[in-house]
Parts: sequence; C-alpha cells; structure tokens
Amino acid sequence: MTKRYSLQQLNALVRKNIERTMPDEYWVEAEVAELHESGGHCYIDLIQKDADTNTPVARASARCWKSSWIIIKANFVKGTGQQLAKGMKALLRVYAQFHENYGFSWIVTDIDPTYTVGDMAMKRAEIIRQLKAEGVFEANRELSLPLFAQRIAVISSATAAGYGDFCNQLADNPYGYKFQTQLFASIMQGEGVEQGVIEALNKIFVQIDDFDCVVIARGGGATSDLSGFDTLQLARNVANFPLPIITGIGHDRDESVLDMISFKRVKTPTAAADFLIDHLHQVDIVLDDFAQRITRYATEKMNAEKLRMNHLAVRIPSLFAVVKTKQTARLDAMMQKLEHRARKKVDEGKVDTERLQQRLLSAVNQKIIRENHRIEILQQKTQSLDPQLLLQRGYSITLHNGHSVRDPKTLPPGTEITTRLQKGTLKSVVS
Repeated sequence: MTKRYSLQQLNALVRKNIERTMPDEYWVEAEVAELHESGGHCYIDLIQKDADTNTPVARASARCWKSSWIIIKANFVKGTGQQLAKGMKALLRVYAQFHENYGFSWIVTDIDPTYTVGDMAMKRAEIIRQLKAEGVFEANRELSLPLFAQRIAVISSATAAGYGDFCNQLADNPYGYKFQTQLFASIMQGEGVEQGVIEALNKIFVQIDDFDCVVIARGGGATSDLSGFDTLQLARNVANFPLPIITGIGHDRDESVLDMISFKRVKTPTAAADFLIDHLHQVDIVLDDFAQRITRYATEKMNAEKLRMNHLAVRIPSLFAVVKTKQTARLDAMMQKLEHRARKKVDEGKVDTERLQQRLLSAVNQKIIRENHRIEILQQKTQSLDPQLLLQRGYSITLHNGHSVRDPKTLPPGTEITTRLQKGTLKSVVS
C-alpha cells in the first residue's frame, strides 16, 4: 500500500462513486423508527424488521429538506388523515447522498400516502378480526346506559379545549339538569395515548360504583394525529370495560377502532355532552308521559263512574239523593288523591336524584379537604429538612468542587476547600 488518503479525500471518493453508480431515485418500503423536525427539515430513521421474529434486519437515516417536506407533509395528512409518525410503514422515493462531513443518508423526495393507508387498514382489520374472534367486539355496545346517567368519568387532557367545552355544555343545558364530572387526565395524541387511556380506565375501575358511564373526549389538538386510538390493547380494554363508553375524539374523516367498539361514537366532546343531555331529557319526557297517562286513566275511570252513578240516580227514588251526593263527592276526592299521588311520585323521584347528587358532591369536597391537609403536612416536613436551618443554628458545610466533604482523608494537602456559614463563605487550604 503506497498511496495514502486523507479522510476527506476518501470520503470524497465515496461520494463520487455513489453519485456515479447510483444516480437514480428509488421507491423503498420501510418502517419509521424515529422522526423529528428541526428548522423545517424532517429527519427520519428507517428500519426493516424480520416478518417472523420482528428483529431489525436493516437500518438507514433519511432526510427531507424543508422545501420538499412542506408539500410532502401536507399531502400525507390529506391522503391518510394522520401525521407521519413512529411505527408507521411508508413507501418513500429517495436518492442516495454521501457528504464528506455528515456521511451517508437517503434524501426523501416523495412519500406515497396510499401505501400507508393500506397498511393502516390492514392493521385495523387485524385488530377487528382479533376482537371478533375473542367475542368482545360488540361487548361495550351491548351495555345499557342508566336512565339517570349523571355521574360522568371523563378521560381527556386537562388543558384540552374539548374538555372545557364538554363541561360547559353539560353545565349550561337548557333543562337545568345537574351532572357530576370527574377528570382522569391522559395524553390524547401521539405515542402515549394507549398507555394513558388504559391507566385512566384502570383508575376509573377502582371506583366504578361512583360513575354511570365514561366519556373519552379529545379536542383542541391536531385532528390528524389519531393513530394511538387504533391499538389492540386499548381496544380490548374499552370493549371489556363494564361501563358504557362514549367517544368524542373530534374527527370526521375516519372511524377509529375505538369508535367502532365503544357504546356510542359522536364527533366531538360537545356532541358527547349533547348526547347525555338528550338521553336524560328523553327519560324526563317518559316520566312526564307516564304521569299524564296515569292521570288520564284515573280521570277517565272517575268520569265513567260518575256517568254510571248518574244513570243509577235516575232510577233511584229521591229518597237516595243524599247517597248520590256523597258518592259523587267521594269519587271526586279519590280522583284528586290519585292525581296528587301520581305527581308526587314523579316529584319524589326527582328529589331523590338531586339528593344523591348533593351527597356525591359533598363526598368529593371532603376528599379534596383531606388531600389539601396532607399536602400541607408534607410541605412542613420538607421545610424542616432545609439545610439553611442547620446553618442558622451555627453549623457549617464544607464543600470541595461543589460537593460536601464527608471524610477529610479524601482531601490531599494543598486542596482548596470552601466552608459555607449562615452569613457568607470561607475559603481554606488543607495543610
């Protein structure tokens, strides 16, 4: 070996050979292992896994420059209804590039959204097939929503606009119905959706007797980032959950697996609130209808009895006129009593419902007071451990390179140390 190359020269030789031997663009199938944007550019780690073992068999870095990424990103969202994200399979058009400083990378010039749509559809179909094979696909939809569904567990992001819209819609309903909601916060977009929603469902299950149904609400985020709602584990948890689950995750384009297996799917959190309000209103209408039917039946029965008595009175001698008057008065009193009891029964049902709501709200307030007291005690304990209190009592702290000195044997002669006092510091040299 007589000729030597500098690293730059050798890299330049590699670049020239790649440019000469691979001048074309290629369509490549790969899974997105990582993805992030910086300065408008998109940086992607691509991976290929063995179909049987799921072990990675190939990796590569890819880049999409800002001028191309703006167009490619918009077309992908338009075609798939989702952002390109980790875990997705994609068909990318690339060309090879080798830079002396930055090494090798595939440069992305296009992404075919139809390929990803097909892969997503296959995954979704496989999830549905497994749920049906397990016999749980229809399980949550076969549940019954309680007549007085007013205690609502909400899974949403605490800062999501959709959660606020949901609560405001319930509170401002035109019928004056009272609802009790409790938030179980969760990430509602990206990779953390599955774990976050499952953890929230587990917390709800612990106090399941406190709720009539669950609402999964999502709003205020990117409506295209919904891949987290199409996972087998999350679908199993929702399908097997013992309370009716209403989804309002804010999208019109596609129906997620979560929508398919939930008790009720609506478009938005506001629509979920409207559904609950309308459900309670329909119950109210039925109760009023029952009351009217009971009253009408009693009135008709009394009128028939009056008519019968009138016919009898015509045949009965005047001697029995007093009897007729008494019976008529008695029937009138019975009719009024029946009418009063029917309405009283309906009113008592409403009062019981409101009393139960007050008891639940009182229990929640007591819980908050106890937790606030516990936090105050923890704060007091934390303050008692403040090192500054030791300094105020006359103690000092010796430091070396910002770390406290526990053993003088670790400091050789000539070492500069700092002694921290209540008021200021001293610098010393170990002799």
